[in-house]
Amino acid sequence: MKAALVGADGALLHQARRATGRERGPDAVVADILDFAAELRAHGIEHYGAPARAAGVAVPGIVDEAEGVAVYAANLGWRDVPLRALLTERLGGVPVALGHDVRTGGLAEGRIGAGRGTDRFLFVPLGTGIAGAIGIDGRVEAGAHGFAGEIGHIVVRPRGTPCPCGQRGCLERFASASAVSEAWAAACGDPGADAADCAKAVESGDARARAVWQEAVDALADGLVTALTLLDPRTLIIGGGLAEAGETLFSPLREAVRRRVTFQKLPSLVPAALGDTAGCLGAGLLAWDLLETADPSDPSAPSEVPT
Repeated sequence: MKAALVGADGALLHQARRATGRERGPDAVVADILDFAAELRAHGIEHYGAPARAAGVAVPGIVDEAEGVAVYAANLGWRDVPLRALLTERLGGVPVALGHDVRTGGLAEGRIGAGRGTDRFLFVPLGTGIAGAIGIDGRVEAGAHGFAGEIGHIVVRPRGTPCPCGQRGCLERFASASAVSEAWAAACGDPGADAADCAKAVESGDARARAVWQEAVDALADGLVTALTLLDPRTLIIGGGLAEAGETLFSPLREAVRRRVTFQKLPSLVPAALGDTAGCLGAGLLAWDLLETADPSDPSAPSEVPT
């Protein structure tokens, strides 16, 4: 869990983090979030002379942002957790915004990160899985049911590797950091090898690593071209663990995307700028949006952001 106090301009005023503690069960995770938020509130009072005026929280899984409910989060064991109501009560009645973790991170990248000043962008973090955030004029599109941006479940290899979603050949089964780790571990015979090791082997000229890497790049390019055909973004922002490989990823990926486009306009393809602070910053922006909606004046207190 990451938490922060965030200024109106997106400045990080204070950061903290702690283990999720999910091994103690879903209720314990909720209790820890509430405690963490209360501690952050106290820090704001002590160091800024007043509590934060709003809070934002970003969580994984299926999120009902309008109702403030974490509908389902497999890795936390959550079902229908009324997180917004619980936080509002714990924080003394301040307004609370609830967001999906990837869309919230995308909001930050779009407004104050790699997509700053861009009217249309697609943010794609490559981690354990692959998701996406569709940015439109300073906001992120959630879709009619909160599922917009699930680019990881575009089928890029029909009848390919089974995916837990029920389909076969989904993008994240080939181009996520976990997929590259799995493929490289099998190719090199080291069960402990991961995607970062694969990238290093690519840089050293290992032919097996280059084959694994190229398969991931080609799958990712296929998925991205499908997305840009539908969405026509001005900028593609790639983040997550796999993006830490830098130009080892971005050079072949830009070329692979360029080869695939025909009538489509080729967007800028850039690395994410905010790293693992994107979720905290995005949650802070959600909180500030609540205040701007309720009060057009510029509040002076920082916003409180448990994520």
